[in-house]
Amino acid sequence: MADFNRVTELYQKFPETFRSVILSTVSTDGIPQASYAPFLIDGDKKIYIYVSGLSTHTANLKQTHRASVLFIEDEAQTQEIFARRRLTYECAATSLPRETTQWQGLIDRFEQRFGKVIGLMKGLPDFQVFQLQPQAGQFVIGFGAAYRVNTDDLNSLEPRRQS
Repeated sequence: MADFNRVTELYQKFPETFRSVILSTVSTDGIPQASYAPFLIDGDKKIYIYVSGLSTHTANLKQTHRASVLFIEDEAQTQEIFARRRLTYECAATSLPRETTQWQGLIDRFEQRFGKVIGLMKGLPDFQVFQLQPQAGQFVIGFGAAYRVNTDDLNSLEPRRQS
């Protein structure tokens, strides 16, 4: 097992290496849907996505208020395809109201990170900001090296126990 302090540092920096997150939602009829979305993340591990109201995943988020997100090492970079480094969060999803101070601050951050396209998109009324609040998670760095995210402190990990 890797040095726990090193693993925690890897975990804390891992999402910063991505610009989009793989997003998994489910409809009220139980139909799963996989997609992706560009994102922002804050120090409390809250993830923010800016998505079109015309997309299936947005409808699912509005109906179920649940999502799973996945950050996963690029296949081209991995040494072992069966043990790709990855971080998964199970999240509660909340749509943030438009034109509030919080919404405007997030849109400004999206524009800083993703450029002028956000300026064009913010005028489209169907686009919405969702906050994805992790409720549980898992960080895997390789074979036999899986850790649970501490639900009391999302910035720390716990060794995963075998069941």
